[in-house]
This record gives sequence, structure tokens and C-alpha cells, in this order.
Amino acid sequence: MLQKKALPGRKVEVTFRMPPMDDVVELYLSGDFSGWQAKGIPFTLETDGTWVARLVLDAGKAYRFRYHDNQGSWMNDGEADGSVPNDFGSEDSLVDLTAASWTEKAKPAGKAPAKKRGATGARKAAARKTGAPKAAARKQPKSHT
Repeated sequence: MLQKKALPGRKVEVTFRMPPMDDVVELYLSGDFSGWQAKGIPFTLETDGTWVARLVLDAGKAYRFRYHDNQGSWMNDGEADGSVPNDFGSEDSLVDLTAASWTEKAKPAGKAPAKKRGATGARKAAARKTGAPKAAARKQPKSHT
């Protein structure tokens, strides 16, 4: 199972999970991001027997991957974003980070800055709060022609 979390700088943290497996004492994540090394990125074994690996990847790309265990077996993730045929007559799992939600820059959480008011806007706001009447319109001086 894959979980994705957007990070700043067009990065995505992807968490890969596999359920407990009989006779597996080592599990590795291999793929485009590790040069397909059989002993790529090691999984850690949680107390409930679940295998977990976390990896930070660039957004805007799709990555092929598979799992490789200590017995020499290659496995796919049945809950991956998809699968694609490979050159060995089987398929690779796919983690897809091309969606707009992953490619947009992550923005810091927080309150949007307040709009600045000009001096006139500030005076009008103060008048509304105090109940003071609006300032009279300025009269233009009469011309002496």
C-alpha cells in the first residue's frame, strides 16, 4: 500500500507498506529511484509484522518499482497506482506523482495576510467603528476669471 504526503519544494514523501510474509526476514524496495539494485532500499519491520519503507521523491514523475525479498522473489504492490510491462515478461508496480496536487509547490500553512488599507480606507473604517459622520466632500476653489 502506498501513502503520499506533499512536502515543500515539489517533493513527495511516499510510504510503502507490505503485510507480514512467511519466511521473509529481509525486504527491499527497488526501482527507477535506486537503479534497480536487488538490495535497494531496506524495509523496516514493525512490531505488528508490517514492512515499511519511506522515500522522498520528486513530484511530476511516475516511478516503476518492485519489492525483493531475502529468498530472491520479486513482488509487486497490488495497491500501487498502476502497473506497466517490463522487459522481463512481467510487470512493474507504478507510483504516479504526476497529478497537479503533487506538482504544485507546497505552501506553508497559516493565515493569509490581511489586505493593507490606504489612509482613506483606514479613516473610513475608524469612522464606521465610532459612528462618526463621513468627512464632507472637499469643495473646489472658485476660479477668478
